[in-house]
Amino acid sequence: MKWNRFTVGAFFLMACGILIFATSISNYTYRSHVDYPLDMDFSGEKVPTSLADVKERLDREMAVNINLNASTSLLLKRANKVFPIIEPILAQNNIPDDFKYLAVIESGLVNAVSPSGAKGVWQFMPETAKEIGLEVTEQIDERYHIEKATQAACNYLKKAKEKFGSWTMAAASYNGGIAGLQKQIDFQKSNDYYDLWLSDETSRYVFRILALKEIMKNPEKYGYAIPEKALYPKLATKKIVIDSSVTDLASFAIQQGINYKILKTHNPWLRDKKLDNPSKKQYELHIPTEGYLRK
Repeated sequence: MKWNRFTVGAFFLMACGILIFATSISNYTYRSHVDYPLDMDFSGEKVPTSLADVKERLDREMAVNINLNASTSLLLKRANKVFPIIEPILAQNNIPDDFKYLAVIESGLVNAVSPSGAKGVWQFMPETAKEIGLEVTEQIDERYHIEKATQAACNYLKKAKEKFGSWTMAAASYNGGIAGLQKQIDFQKSNDYYDLWLSDETSRYVFRILALKEIMKNPEKYGYAIPEKALYPKLATKKIVIDSSVTDLASFAIQQGINYKILKTHNPWLRDKKLDNPSKKQYELHIPTEGYLRK
């Protein structure tokens, strides 16, 4: 090999990369086990951890999520901003507060897009969204409207609870589908989530909720001591109602004292650069009143 300045430089950069990687590894602590309570419940329904497979399934999700350092830290930071929006809507609909953790495992509390086309914090498919009253067009997608999507999720969960008789099964049906879960109930002659043989994803689903619930309610116990100043704040906003078309949302944003980026950040359900509204439907927009002053 000819050792010129380019070769030396390349080796130097590679060595630096290895050093940085080694340092990050040395600073990472893998927690092989942290004691957690076996006396758990989901929405007041007891988890039968006396069953060997149930205990193992719970342990799997606890071990995995305790060690997802960056992901779990981000969830805790986002929850400080998102939970205050979700919690009162759940309460108004008499949906147990534990269901906010369902949103956590569905999307990580961001407007995620799945490979199958599910979108938003609550991960609705387009046809399902339309069936439960959300507007989904090229310009408007209310799957990204967290208040409306949370209400839609409540409507689904109430229907599922009425059908299956338990909140645990209602949660499982959010992943496996009402029809899919009913098919397994009919075949296996049991309507107890913990007694059913389900697909791997649905079988893990409630346990993932339980694990995130436990960790997010007791973060310091599991190594996530995040200072309050590091949590993402829920910014104050004012609401304005529009009932006409907007030909240029960037100009509209400037008229509101913000910019296009901020308008889209707080109203992600606006999916185009304009809003055609010939029917004069009323839309409520959030305009932040804090958090964007340059220092």
